[in-house]
Amino acid sequence: MNFKSLITFIFLVIVLGLIQILLLKNLALFGIAFCFIYLVSILSWPTSIPAIPLLLLGFSLGLLIDVFYDTLGIHALAATFLAFLRPHWLKVISPSGGYDDTTNPTISEMGIGWYISYSWPLIFAFCLLFFLTDQWGTGRFLTALNKSFFSSTFTVLLAIIVQLLFFKRRRGI
Repeated sequence: MNFKSLITFIFLVIVLGLIQILLLKNLALFGIAFCFIYLVSILSWPTSIPAIPLLLLGFSLGLLIDVFYDTLGIHALAATFLAFLRPHWLKVISPSGGYDDTTNPTISEMGIGWYISYSWPLIFAFCLLFFLTDQWGTGRFLTALNKSFFSSTFTVLLAIIVQLLFFKRRRGI
């Protein structure tokens, strides 16, 4: 990863974190679907990033969101879990030729169908862990499952919109 890419990703983390904190904190569609747009910054790092920096990024970004949401580490737990699952899921859905070292898992690089099959299960796992931890001991598994499904769908839809509006498109796509 070159210096320009690193600065771009740091800017992306800051902007998406601020959007999450300032705009999306109190947004919930019908009290069920929450948006976790800051996860796009974890999901869009290059495929060649080592696991430890990715885990540290997930933990620190989740902890920063926890400070403003007052959620006692739930975002840090779930974001670290997402960062842990990401390399394994990338191996599962790897194309036949593998990934280039410079490949970013974004819509502009891989296409919208691949991006949905990449991001939705990871965000669903994040949401499921988040809501199960949030409702620990209350016996509301179906409520957590319902919130996880709709929140992950809402987050992926907003992630697609953000990428289509603001990410650079490659030529020919």
